[in-house]
Amino acid sequence: MDGEEAMKYLLNEGEYGEKPKPDIILLDLNLPKKDGREVLADIKQIKDLRHIPVVILTSSEADEDIIKTYELHANCYVTKPVDLDQFSKVVKAIGDFWFSIVKLPNED
Repeated sequence: MDGEEAMKYLLNEGEYGEKPKPDIILLDLNLPKKDGREVLADIKQIKDLRHIPVVILTSSEADEDIIKTYELHANCYVTKPVDLDQFSKVVKAIGDFWFSIVKLPNED
């Protein structure tokens, strides 16, 4: 729902204590409470999380957002299509790329 809740999930806090770590994180920049840039910075500072690829999937096409997220070590930046069918295709392509082509580290 928001950036603070995303961090609670990733850190297994509260109701998320038993949740497994994700293999990949799709992150919107425009989150309430704690925006995506702050969440990304936190993820990349935490040893147990920094190996998880973070894909920025957002509506922003602003150069400053693209530059800033790569400076914060995002793994890629994708602009969300407005059309639902196109959005589904983009998400599928992201999944295909990260889980079929890229070699990811083991969680251990």
